[in-house]
Amino acid sequence: MNVLVVNGPNLRRLGTREPEKYGTTTHDELAVLVTQWGADLHLDVEVRQSDDEADLVHWMHEAVDAGWHVVLNPAAFTHYSYALRDACALVSAANLSLVEVHLTNPHARETFRHTSVISGVATGTIAGFGVEGYRLALEAVARRVG
Repeated sequence: MNVLVVNGPNLRRLGTREPEKYGTTTHDELAVLVTQWGADLHLDVEVRQSDDEADLVHWMHEAVDAGWHVVLNPAAFTHYSYALRDACALVSAANLSLVEVHLTNPHARETFRHTSVISGVATGTIAGFGVEGYRLALEAVARRVG
């Protein structure tokens, strides 16, 4: 079973960007962890990151066409990208799992972070557990479709 793990803007800066909030794990280290966690669950995981909204939209389309489940950290696009939201809705409409992940708990942060345009079309949301949230998301996908 294939799972596409997609990380949005600024997540390439993990490990150096506000480590007190986002931790010290780099994006490359996260990719290794996620790939290993997926293998442990018999999932074939591909990890991608982009600061470009269009890339994320295209990757959701690719996931639908290929029949891949998705773990998505939309980062700042969480709060305003209706284009990404509509692409994510296609994932769910194709009966594929879409798990929204956030390293921090958006509801414990600034007010503008409290709204997610993605959550309404996601299978579920995991927030506030740091990089461990990705493992939880992969476990949820494996249980849901396994």
